Amino acid sequence: MDAAKFEHWLGGMAWLNERQRRQAWQALALSEVVDGRDVEPAVVDISTTGPAPAPDKAPAWPSQRAGAARVAELGQRRVDTMGCPHCDCRDVAPWGTAGALPRYRCKACRRTFNALTKTPLARLRLKHKWVTQVEAMIDGVSIAKAAKRCDVDDKTAFRWRHRFLASLAGDKPATLAGIVEGDEMFILESFKGRRSGMPRAARKRGGKSAKSGLSAEQIPVIVARDRQGATTDAVLAKLNRVSITAALGGAVTSANEFCCDGGSAIVAFARKASIPTHILPAPGKPSPQAPDFHINNVNAYHGRFKEWMRRFHGVATKNLSNYLGWRRTLEALGPTVTPDHLILGAIGLGPYQQVTAL
Repeated sequence: MDAAKFEHWLGGMAWLNERQRRQAWQALALSEVVDGRDVEPAVVDISTTGPAPAPDKAPAWPSQRAGAARVAELGQRRVDTMGCPHCDCRDVAPWGTAGALPRYRCKACRRTFNALTKTPLARLRLKHKWVTQVEAMIDGVSIAKAAKRCDVDDKTAFRWRHRFLASLAGDKPATLAGIVEGDEMFILESFKGRRSGMPRAARKRGGKSAKSGLSAEQIPVIVARDRQGATTDAVLAKLNRVSITAALGGAVTSANEFCCDGGSAIVAFARKASIPTHILPAPGKPSPQAPDFHINNVNAYHGRFKEWMRRFHGVATKNLSNYLGWRRTLEALGPTVTPDHLILGAIGLGPYQQVTAL
C-alpha cells in the first residue's frame, strides 16, 4: 500500500465504532502471526467490552468523506427549501444513507430521494473533488487546466463544467427594478467540438468571421441590466421583436424606465409592451437634461463578458447560454464568491433564488 492510501486508511479509523476497532486490532494481530514477522505484538485485550480510550487529538477527516459531507450539508439547504423533488411536499423524513449522502422519504408520495435528485449533479461521482472543480470555475481556467487541478480526464472536466452550469444558465432575476438598460451584443458562431457535418471550414482557436460587420455568422445575444446590477440575458434565435419578447418579457415591464440604442427590434419590443423608453442615439453620451438615462452600464457588461471569454478561444454556440449564466453568476456574487455559492447554484439555489447569506 502506498503512502497516500495508507494515510487515507488511517484517517478512516476515526469512523469505526467500538466493535469494529476491536475487530481491526484482532485482524492485525492475526496477520502478523500468519506472516511470521519478528515483531513484538501489541498487547490488546480484545475481549473487553469497555469503550476504547479517546485519543489525545482527533484524527484528520479523510478528504473524500469531508468533500461528501460538505455536499451533504449544502444539499440539506435544498431539501429544507424545496422539499420533495417529486411532489414538492415539505414533510420529509430521514431514510438512511447511500453514496455518502443522506436519503429522505416523502410522507406524501412515499418516494425516496437525496439532495441531488433531479438536479444536474445527480449520479455525478467523485464528490470530494467538486470543491476543486468549482474553484477552477471561479478562476475561469481552461478545461485542460481544470482537469489537471482535479486530476481527472479532460472529458470528465468538460462534462463536470456543463453539469455545474446547467442550473446557473436558467438562474435569472424574475424582474428588473427601476431604470433598465438593454442592448444587443454579437458572438461569433462556433461549432467547437463538432467532428463532422460542418457547414463551413473549421476555424482555429476561435478564428474570425469571414465577413466584416454583422452577418449570419454573428449570433445575437440580448442583455438587460438594472442599476442595482441584476442582469438577465439570452441567446436569440433571430434579432426580432418576438425573440426579444421571449427573452425579456416579464423581466422588463411598464414599471421600468427602459434605455436602449434605438435598434428596431428592441424598440418594437418596448413599444408593444408599453414600456417607457429612452432612445440613446449616441451610446455613452447621455443628454445633459437627463444624465441618468444612458446605456453605459450594459455596454460595460458587454466589454467585461467578451474580455472574460477570450481565454476560452471561442465556445460552441450550443453551449453559449451556459457561459452567459456562468458570467452572470460571477457578476451577481462579486468578489465574495465561494465554492459553496457555486455548488448551491448547481443544485438550483443560485444567487437570484438563494437569498440566505452564506
